[in-house]
Amino acid sequence: MIFVDATPLYDLGQIGELELLAVFDGDLVIPQAVIDEITVEPAATNLARFLDENTVETNPDVGEFLDDAAQLLDSSAETSDAALIAGLLAARDRGEESGFVSDDRRLRAVADGLGATVTSTFGVTTRAAVDSKYFPATQAKRVIRRTDHHGVQMTGRLREQAIGEVDS
Repeated sequence: MIFVDATPLYDLGQIGELELLAVFDGDLVIPQAVIDEITVEPAATNLARFLDENTVETNPDVGEFLDDAAQLLDSSAETSDAALIAGLLAARDRGEESGFVSDDRRLRAVADGLGATVTSTFGVTTRAAVDSKYFPATQAKRVIRRTDHHGVQMTGRLREQAIGEVDS
């Protein structure tokens, strides 16, 4: 199962590239609490279209893990962050491998500590360029630059590092 946070949904949704999330082999999980955070256009419309056109779990069974997740995060159980971490805890409890896509450092650290494979918006783009013959490195570079322009606001050094990873 691949749990997706709001940051990559916003970043890729703003530029109409949410289909890059299909690069993963596992089932995508985007809890409703995360979906509810995406209210800015065009990301909200692009996310609604993505959810209509793809199989995505939006209501994972995480109830018994919400309190543990909230305690790990020192937050309320009603947050989207708690829903994501509860999903990772539930997957770990079932012995399933899980992935986590987020640009939030704190959530990435917690997910990594729970044994999830962690990546970011740029990791998704890089993976798509490496794994898909239909998504060449030149297109990945354009996506990275467009994402940077629409909100991520990377430093020049970080942007060039991301683009460099696409070339390798």
